[in-house]
Amino acid sequence: MAVAVSIAGEYGIRVTDPVVLRDSFNLRVWLRPAPIVARIPTVTTLGRPRPAEALAREVAVVSHLHEAGAPVVPVSDLLPAKPFERDGVAMSFWTYVEHDPDRRLEPAEVGRALAELHDALRGYPGELPHLGPALEETAHLLDVLAGTGFDAEALAELRAAHGRLSEELRRPYGAVQALHGDAHPGNLLATGEGLLWTDFEETCSGPVGWDLACLRRSRLLDGGEAVRAYGADPEDPAYRLVAEARSLQGTLWQLAKSLRFPEYARQADTALAGWRAATR
Repeated sequence: MAVAVSIAGEYGIRVTDPVVLRDSFNLRVWLRPAPIVARIPTVTTLGRPRPAEALAREVAVVSHLHEAGAPVVPVSDLLPAKPFERDGVAMSFWTYVEHDPDRRLEPAEVGRALAELHDALRGYPGELPHLGPALEETAHLLDVLAGTGFDAEALAELRAAHGRLSEELRRPYGAVQALHGDAHPGNLLATGEGLLWTDFEETCSGPVGWDLACLRRSRLLDGGEAVRAYGADPEDPAYRLVAEARSLQGTLWQLAKSLRFPEYARQADTALAGWRAATR
Protein backbone atom coordinates (compact mmCIF):
# COMPACT_ATOMS: atom_id res chain seq x y z
CA MET A 1 0.00 0.00 0.00
CA ALA A 2 2.85 2.37 0.83
CA VAL A 3 4.41 1.80 -2.59
CA ALA A 4 1.08 2.49 -4.33
CA VAL A 5 0.60 5.72 -2.42
CA SER A 6 4.18 6.77 -3.18
CA ILE A 7 3.84 6.18 -6.93
CA ALA A 8 0.54 8.05 -7.04
CA GLY A 9 2.14 10.99 -5.23
CA GLU A 10 4.80 11.25 -7.91
CA TYR A 11 2.03 12.07 -10.38
CA GLY A 12 0.47 14.70 -8.14
CA ILE A 13 -2.27 12.45 -6.84
CA ARG A 14 -3.18 13.19 -3.24
CA VAL A 15 -4.00 10.08 -1.18
CA THR A 16 -5.11 10.69 2.42
CA ASP A 17 -7.24 7.66 3.26
CA PRO A 18 -6.24 4.50 1.35
CA VAL A 19 -8.46 1.54 2.08
CA VAL A 20 -8.12 -2.16 1.27
CA LEU A 21 -11.05 -3.24 -0.85
CA ARG A 22 -10.00 -6.88 -0.97
CA ASP A 23 -7.04 -9.03 -0.03
CA SER A 24 -7.28 -12.40 -1.74
CA PHE A 25 -5.38 -13.53 -4.82
CA ASN A 26 -4.46 -9.87 -5.31
CA LEU A 27 -4.46 -6.88 -3.00
CA ARG A 28 -6.85 -4.13 -4.13
CA VAL A 29 -6.45 -0.69 -2.60
CA TRP A 30 -8.71 2.31 -3.20
CA LEU A 31 -6.44 5.35 -3.07
CA ARG A 32 -9.03 7.62 -1.49
CA PRO A 33 -10.03 10.29 -2.20
CA ALA A 34 -8.60 9.76 -5.68
CA PRO A 35 -10.79 7.69 -8.05
CA ILE A 36 -8.04 5.08 -8.41
CA VAL A 37 -7.71 1.44 -7.40
CA ALA A 38 -4.24 -0.09 -7.19
CA ARG A 39 -4.18 -3.82 -7.93
CA ILE A 40 -1.13 -5.56 -6.53
CA PRO A 41 -0.40 -9.23 -7.34
CA THR A 42 0.21 -11.34 -4.23
CA VAL A 43 -0.93 -14.98 -4.38
CA THR A 44 -1.03 -14.73 -8.18
CA THR A 45 2.75 -14.27 -8.30
CA LEU A 46 3.03 -17.97 -7.42
CA GLY A 47 1.72 -18.79 -10.88
CA ARG A 48 3.13 -15.69 -12.57
CA PRO A 49 6.76 -15.26 -11.58
CA ARG A 50 6.94 -12.20 -13.88
CA PRO A 51 3.75 -10.43 -12.75
CA ALA A 52 4.46 -7.21 -14.64
CA GLU A 53 4.18 -9.11 -17.94
CA ALA A 54 0.67 -10.29 -17.07
CA LEU A 55 -0.26 -6.78 -15.94
CA ALA A 56 1.03 -5.34 -19.23
CA ARG A 57 -1.11 -7.75 -21.24
CA GLU A 58 -4.15 -6.84 -19.15
CA VAL A 59 -3.57 -3.10 -19.58
CA ALA A 60 -3.14 -3.51 -23.35
CA VAL A 61 -6.29 -5.61 -23.81
CA VAL A 62 -8.49 -3.44 -21.59
CA SER A 63 -7.21 -0.23 -23.20
CA HIS A 64 -8.12 -1.65 -26.61
CA LEU A 65 -11.57 -2.64 -25.40
CA HIS A 66 -12.21 0.72 -23.74
CA GLU A 67 -11.25 2.60 -26.89
CA ALA A 68 -13.62 0.36 -28.85
CA GLY A 69 -16.46 1.25 -26.49
CA ALA A 70 -16.70 -2.17 -24.85
CA PRO A 71 -18.14 -2.35 -21.31
CA VAL A 72 -14.99 -2.61 -19.17
CA VAL A 73 -13.54 -0.93 -16.08
CA PRO A 74 -10.84 1.25 -17.65
CA VAL A 75 -7.25 1.81 -16.69
CA SER A 76 -6.85 5.02 -14.68
CA ASP A 77 -6.17 8.03 -16.87
CA LEU A 78 -4.42 9.84 -13.99
CA LEU A 79 -1.22 7.81 -14.36
CA PRO A 80 0.55 6.24 -17.34
CA ALA A 81 -1.32 3.20 -18.64
CA LYS A 82 1.29 0.61 -17.75
CA PRO A 83 2.38 -1.67 -14.92
CA PHE A 84 4.74 -0.30 -12.30
CA GLU A 85 7.48 -2.18 -10.44
CA ARG A 86 9.23 -0.92 -7.31
CA ASP A 87 10.81 -2.50 -4.24
CA GLY A 88 9.96 -5.96 -5.50
CA VAL A 89 6.29 -5.05 -5.94
CA ALA A 90 4.36 -4.92 -9.23
CA MET A 91 1.04 -3.11 -9.60
CA SER A 92 -1.34 -1.44 -12.00
CA PHE A 93 -3.81 1.42 -11.49
CA TRP A 94 -7.49 1.34 -12.43
CA THR A 95 -10.45 3.68 -12.38
CA TYR A 96 -12.53 3.39 -9.22
CA VAL A 97 -16.10 2.61 -10.27
CA GLU A 98 -19.13 2.91 -8.02
CA HIS A 99 -21.07 -0.34 -8.17
CA ASP A 100 -23.61 -2.43 -6.32
CA PRO A 101 -21.89 -5.57 -4.98
CA ASP A 102 -25.21 -6.92 -3.72
CA ARG A 103 -26.99 -6.79 -7.05
CA ARG A 104 -27.93 -10.32 -8.10
CA LEU A 105 -26.88 -10.93 -11.68
CA GLU A 106 -29.19 -12.98 -13.85
CA PRO A 107 -27.74 -15.82 -15.95
CA ALA A 108 -29.20 -14.43 -19.16
CA GLU A 109 -27.63 -10.99 -18.78
CA VAL A 110 -24.23 -12.47 -17.92
CA GLY A 111 -24.32 -14.80 -20.91
CA ARG A 112 -25.23 -11.94 -23.23
CA ALA A 113 -22.51 -9.77 -21.67
CA LEU A 114 -19.88 -12.42 -22.42
CA ALA A 115 -21.07 -12.75 -26.02
CA GLU A 116 -20.75 -8.97 -26.42
CA LEU A 117 -17.29 -9.04 -24.89
CA HIS A 118 -16.12 -11.82 -27.21
CA ASP A 119 -17.33 -9.82 -30.21
CA ALA A 120 -15.15 -6.90 -29.08
CA LEU A 121 -12.16 -9.12 -28.26
CA ARG A 122 -12.10 -10.58 -31.78
CA GLY A 123 -10.67 -7.29 -32.95
CA TYR A 124 -7.71 -7.31 -30.57
CA PRO A 125 -4.55 -7.16 -32.72
CA GLY A 126 -1.91 -8.06 -30.13
CA GLU A 127 -0.30 -11.38 -29.29
CA LEU A 128 -1.40 -13.31 -26.21
CA PRO A 129 -0.16 -16.62 -24.75
CA HIS A 130 -2.24 -19.55 -25.92
CA LEU A 131 -4.35 -20.65 -22.94
CA GLY A 132 -1.70 -19.32 -20.57
CA PRO A 133 -3.82 -19.87 -17.43
CA ALA A 134 -4.32 -23.54 -18.27
CA LEU A 135 -0.82 -24.33 -19.56
CA GLU A 136 1.88 -22.01 -18.20
CA GLU A 137 0.49 -20.79 -14.89
CA THR A 138 -0.62 -24.23 -13.75
CA ALA A 139 2.87 -25.58 -14.43
CA HIS A 140 4.35 -22.87 -12.19
CA LEU A 141 1.83 -23.66 -9.46
CA LEU A 142 2.73 -27.34 -9.53
CA ASP A 143 6.41 -26.46 -9.07
CA VAL A 144 5.59 -24.15 -6.17
CA LEU A 145 3.52 -26.82 -4.44
CA ALA A 146 6.33 -29.34 -4.90
CA GLY A 147 8.68 -27.00 -3.08
CA THR A 148 6.42 -26.86 -0.02
CA GLY A 149 6.39 -30.57 0.77
CA PHE A 150 2.86 -30.92 -0.60
CA ASP A 151 1.36 -34.42 -0.49
CA ALA A 152 3.40 -36.45 -3.02
CA GLU A 153 0.54 -38.69 -4.12
CA ALA A 154 -1.82 -35.80 -4.75
CA LEU A 155 0.92 -33.85 -6.54
CA ALA A 156 1.60 -36.83 -8.83
CA GLU A 157 -2.11 -36.99 -9.74
CA LEU A 158 -2.23 -33.27 -10.44
CA ARG A 159 0.93 -33.40 -12.57
CA ALA A 160 -0.36 -36.35 -14.57
CA ALA A 161 -3.62 -34.55 -15.29
CA HIS A 162 -1.76 -31.38 -16.26
CA GLY A 163 0.52 -33.29 -18.63
CA ARG A 164 -2.39 -35.01 -20.36
CA LEU A 165 -4.49 -31.88 -20.67
CA SER A 166 -1.56 -29.75 -21.84
CA GLU A 167 -0.82 -32.17 -24.66
CA GLU A 168 -4.44 -32.18 -25.78
CA LEU A 169 -4.90 -28.41 -25.47
CA ARG A 170 -1.88 -27.70 -27.66
CA ARG A 171 -3.55 -29.49 -30.56
CA PRO A 172 -5.81 -27.50 -32.91
CA TYR A 173 -9.04 -26.90 -31.05
CA GLY A 174 -11.62 -24.61 -32.63
CA ALA A 175 -11.24 -20.99 -33.70
CA VAL A 176 -8.76 -19.03 -31.60
CA GLN A 177 -9.24 -15.45 -30.43
CA ALA A 178 -8.46 -13.13 -27.51
CA LEU A 179 -10.29 -14.17 -24.34
CA HIS A 180 -11.07 -12.69 -20.94
CA GLY A 181 -9.46 -15.72 -19.33
CA ASP A 182 -11.52 -15.70 -16.11
CA ALA A 183 -15.02 -14.93 -17.35
CA HIS A 184 -17.23 -15.56 -14.35
CA PRO A 185 -19.89 -13.21 -12.89
CA GLY A 186 -17.62 -12.26 -10.00
CA ASN A 187 -15.64 -10.26 -12.55
CA LEU A 188 -18.66 -8.21 -13.61
CA LEU A 189 -19.55 -5.01 -11.77
CA ALA A 190 -23.14 -3.76 -11.71
CA THR A 191 -22.82 0.00 -12.22
CA GLY A 192 -25.05 2.88 -13.21
CA GLU A 193 -23.66 2.46 -16.73
CA GLY A 194 -24.59 -1.23 -16.84
CA LEU A 195 -22.43 -4.32 -16.35
CA LEU A 196 -18.69 -3.70 -16.69
CA TRP A 197 -16.09 -6.44 -17.05
CA THR A 198 -12.99 -6.27 -14.87
CA ASP A 199 -9.95 -8.38 -13.89
CA PHE A 200 -8.45 -9.35 -17.24
CA GLU A 201 -5.21 -10.53 -15.60
CA GLU A 202 -5.66 -14.02 -17.11
CA THR A 203 -6.34 -12.75 -20.61
CA CYS A 204 -5.03 -15.15 -23.24
CA SER A 205 -5.80 -16.53 -26.66
CA GLY A 206 -7.76 -19.70 -27.20
CA PRO A 207 -11.18 -21.07 -28.13
CA VAL A 208 -14.19 -19.30 -26.62
CA GLY A 209 -14.91 -22.60 -24.87
CA TRP A 210 -12.34 -21.66 -22.22
CA ASP A 211 -14.33 -18.60 -21.14
CA LEU A 212 -17.53 -20.61 -21.39
CA ALA A 213 -16.04 -23.25 -19.10
CA CYS A 214 -15.24 -20.49 -16.59
CA LEU A 215 -18.84 -19.28 -16.77
CA ARG A 216 -20.31 -22.78 -16.68
CA ARG A 217 -18.51 -23.63 -13.42
CA SER A 218 -19.66 -20.48 -11.59
CA ARG A 219 -21.35 -21.00 -8.23
CA LEU A 220 -22.82 -17.50 -8.29
CA LEU A 221 -25.59 -18.37 -10.74
CA ASP A 222 -26.87 -21.09 -13.06
CA GLY A 223 -23.85 -21.42 -15.33
CA GLY A 224 -25.63 -23.69 -17.78
CA GLU A 225 -28.40 -21.16 -18.29
CA ALA A 226 -25.82 -18.40 -18.76
CA VAL A 227 -23.99 -20.40 -21.43
CA ARG A 228 -27.28 -21.00 -23.23
CA ALA A 229 -27.96 -17.25 -23.16
CA TYR A 230 -24.51 -16.78 -24.69
CA GLY A 231 -25.72 -18.91 -27.60
CA ALA A 232 -23.91 -22.16 -26.86
CA ASP A 233 -24.90 -25.60 -25.60
CA PRO A 234 -23.52 -26.12 -22.08
CA GLU A 235 -23.62 -29.89 -22.59
CA ASP A 236 -21.69 -29.83 -25.86
CA PRO A 237 -19.03 -32.57 -25.56
CA ALA A 238 -16.61 -30.29 -27.41
CA TYR A 239 -16.27 -28.30 -24.17
CA ARG A 240 -15.22 -31.31 -22.09
CA LEU A 241 -11.50 -30.69 -22.49
CA VAL A 242 -11.51 -27.02 -21.49
CA ALA A 243 -13.89 -27.79 -18.63
CA GLU A 244 -11.42 -30.35 -17.26
CA ALA A 245 -8.56 -27.89 -17.65
CA ARG A 246 -10.52 -25.16 -15.86
CA SER A 247 -11.29 -27.55 -13.01
CA LEU A 248 -7.61 -28.40 -12.60
CA GLN A 249 -6.59 -24.75 -12.77
CA GLY A 250 -9.15 -23.75 -10.16
CA THR A 251 -8.02 -26.49 -7.79
CA LEU A 252 -4.36 -25.48 -8.05
CA TRP A 253 -5.15 -21.85 -7.33
CA GLN A 254 -7.13 -22.84 -4.24
CA LEU A 255 -4.15 -24.82 -3.00
CA ALA A 256 -1.83 -21.90 -3.74
CA LYS A 257 -4.07 -19.51 -1.83
CA SER A 258 -3.75 -21.66 1.29
CA LEU A 259 0.04 -21.09 1.22
CA ARG A 260 -0.49 -17.38 1.94
CA PHE A 261 -3.64 -17.82 4.01
CA PRO A 262 -3.16 -20.90 6.26
CA GLU A 263 -6.66 -20.45 7.62
CA TYR A 264 -7.87 -21.32 4.11
CA ALA A 265 -6.37 -24.84 4.27
CA ARG A 266 -9.68 -26.57 4.90
CA GLN A 267 -11.30 -25.03 1.83
CA ALA A 268 -8.24 -25.97 -0.22
CA ASP A 269 -8.46 -29.57 0.98
CA THR A 270 -12.14 -29.61 0.04
CA ALA A 271 -11.31 -28.32 -3.44
CA LEU A 272 -8.67 -31.03 -3.91
CA ALA A 273 -11.03 -33.73 -2.69
CA GLY A 274 -13.72 -32.52 -5.07
CA TRP A 275 -11.32 -32.53 -7.99
CA ARG A 276 -10.13 -36.05 -7.16
CA ALA A 277 -13.68 -37.33 -6.88
CA ALA A 278 -14.64 -35.80 -10.24
CA THR A 279 -11.64 -37.28 -12.07
CA ARG A 280 -11.84 -40.84 -10.79
